[in-house]
Amino acid sequence: MDSGSVFASLVQAPEDPILGVTVAYNKDPSPNKLNLGVGAYRTEEGKPLVLDVVRRAEQLLVNDQSRVKEYLPIVGLADFNKLSAKLIFGADSPAIQANRVATVQCLSGTGSLRVGAEFLARHYHQLTIYIPQPTWGNHPKVFTLAGLSVKTYRYYDPATRGLNFQGLLEDLGAATSGAIVLLHACAHNPTGVDPTLEQWEQIRQLMRSKGLLPFFDSAYQGFASGSLDADAQPVRMFVADGGECLAAQSYAKNMGLYGERVGALSIVCKTADVASKVESQLKLVIRPMYSNPPIHGASIVATILKDSKMYDEWTVELKAMADRIISMRKQLFDALSARGTPGDWSHIIKQIGMFTFTGLNGEQVAFMTKEYHIYMTSDGRISMAGLSSKTVPHLADAIHSAVTRMG
Repeated sequence: MDSGSVFASLVQAPEDPILGVTVAYNKDPSPNKLNLGVGAYRTEEGKPLVLDVVRRAEQLLVNDQSRVKEYLPIVGLADFNKLSAKLIFGADSPAIQANRVATVQCLSGTGSLRVGAEFLARHYHQLTIYIPQPTWGNHPKVFTLAGLSVKTYRYYDPATRGLNFQGLLEDLGAATSGAIVLLHACAHNPTGVDPTLEQWEQIRQLMRSKGLLPFFDSAYQGFASGSLDADAQPVRMFVADGGECLAAQSYAKNMGLYGERVGALSIVCKTADVASKVESQLKLVIRPMYSNPPIHGASIVATILKDSKMYDEWTVELKAMADRIISMRKQLFDALSARGTPGDWSHIIKQIGMFTFTGLNGEQVAFMTKEYHIYMTSDGRISMAGLSSKTVPHLADAIHSAVTRMG
């Protein structure tokens, strides 16, 4: 039946694999349903959290009568950009002191990755980007549509549910010289598996020796360990050697500003002169894309980062979120041990950040959704932030049942 629409021949697109989990969850009438799909923090009561310090900052902004709604510059809010670079590279970063960093405000992590990728597709001599296998589902699409060609390097080892470090070194060692490499700064999504600092040092040496260009995705600074500095360590190692790199930052998780879409892209350059040219070209990427970024979320971040008392308050709230997730890992591990669930589940407490890669297969995940109304992505990734002390037993029962029944 043709409606006469010029779009009549379109096919219905599939749901996004991550956001689609929430759609299915919302349709489920069960009172015991549990959504562990989406990467957003929840309180022990299962409610979204707005940080107290964020509410305070918003109050200040609302009450400030001198604030207007004029356009920001193409690169965004100057204070926000300066403070964001300082947050990831360190207050005493030589690169910042030498004005070698070009930072632009973007639309959260995704927008920062996209702007960085389009800039590279236009101005970098190598159009290949290597991404870890597995990685966040949006990465391949963002880079491909920006004009880069995507290849993968080995990262996760299903047998140990840890890092396949040998495979990673082999694949990066065999990568095209000068290629771009996407690295998760910390709390790798979806696996929760991170290299140790010693391993990072080996990765750095290998990448620099082959002239590979690091592109860091930093979605969880402060959220992984509870320490902003510790979580930025890998990035800072690559900046300390004087080489160039890119870093995409998101404040969705660590300030709970998901829907405000607050992010930054920083490009660390060899000289201040190069950084200034890079910034001028980044403007030409942004202007025809969305003209300039939104003002509200970035103003919240800048307000918090530039006031030492508010900054301290933020680090306390951030650590509390990180600690709750660490405690959920422990509770889930203990619950599985108590049930004598077959297999080694120690990876749950070894992995870090918002997600745990359970090692459950698609069949087991489908079984848990059908029988226990537990929703997660089909690769077995669960958001630890979606758990609470009350729901851990239900999840442990479901995993135990799935493993014992489905093998």
